[in-house]
Amino acid sequence: MIDYYSVKWMDDYLSLLDQTLLPSEEKYLKITDYRDVIEAIKSLRVRGAPAIGVAAAYATVLAARNESDPAKLALMFEEIRAARPTAVNLMWAVDRQSETLSSTCVEKSSEVVQMLLQGANQIYDNDLRMCEAIGDHGNDLIQDGFSILTHCNAGALATAGMGTALAPIFVAHGSGKKVTVYADETRPLLQGARLTIWELMRHGIDATLLCDSAAAYLMSQGRIDMVIVGADRIAKNGDVANKIGTLSVAIAASKYGIPFYVAAPSSTFDAGTPDGSGIIIEERDSAEITHIGSYVTSPRGIRVYAPAFDITPAELITGIISEKGVFSPGEHLT
Repeated sequence: MIDYYSVKWMDDYLSLLDQTLLPSEEKYLKITDYRDVIEAIKSLRVRGAPAIGVAAAYATVLAARNESDPAKLALMFEEIRAARPTAVNLMWAVDRQSETLSSTCVEKSSEVVQMLLQGANQIYDNDLRMCEAIGDHGNDLIQDGFSILTHCNAGALATAGMGTALAPIFVAHGSGKKVTVYADETRPLLQGARLTIWELMRHGIDATLLCDSAAAYLMSQGRIDMVIVGADRIAKNGDVANKIGTLSVAIAASKYGIPFYVAAPSSTFDAGTPDGSGIIIEERDSAEITHIGSYVTSPRGIRVYAPAFDITPAELITGIISEKGVFSPGEHLT
């Protein structure tokens, strides 16, 4: 079903699809140094919370291949963990690898590498299964003929599997349901326009691209049956951090009585953060706002506010679709 991937281990190196080049070029990177994984995460060559977590897990393997000293390795793990601050899957994956390392008495560096590789492979395999389950549970919510709005990219490009927000759509389409998908372009980096539309067209799904600012008007016309978005972190109370602009979509959906769903695996739940106010919101380089590629779109020297994410409060969310089922916000952690 999926003939491309975001992240995959290839015998002795990590292969990443460089998403900064899409949709113009489909290029896979061969990475053998953990520092290059960090760079890929920071530069959004690999992006989407689950995919970042998987990439980080394999980065620990690459780090261990070149360093056997436990203290130095711990510092490398911390470098990986700090690559981006908002998506909790990154920290979760590195912490799991650290726990795996500390729970054994293995001393040979080759055995350490093998143990970490097994741990990373398990994280990868779990993500595949979680995406499939999210697709199945979300498909139950989709009726034949539905029009669905999504924001940013939460497809196979954002995970190791078929995706989170797009997984139910892929399953529905595969089962013979007729679905129409409207994708916000997702300024400033156009993940909806460049990535989500690319995925939907590749699957042969009826897709329409729109400006972020057109979403509320589209909903007001009664042309959207449901919204499905992904998540980078879900707080204990059900508040959701997702790509900037998600809050605007949720407010509009609430205004027009449209169900608003968040699709995310359990690795995105953060029980240690009580609510959205405790989530660190990453701010990006101002050039992502003032430029499109190399083209300057605003006067030089202007002050820029460039948050990568926003917080959608739990009360605006109809339900959270996880691999365990569909839950009311906060219910999955009680």
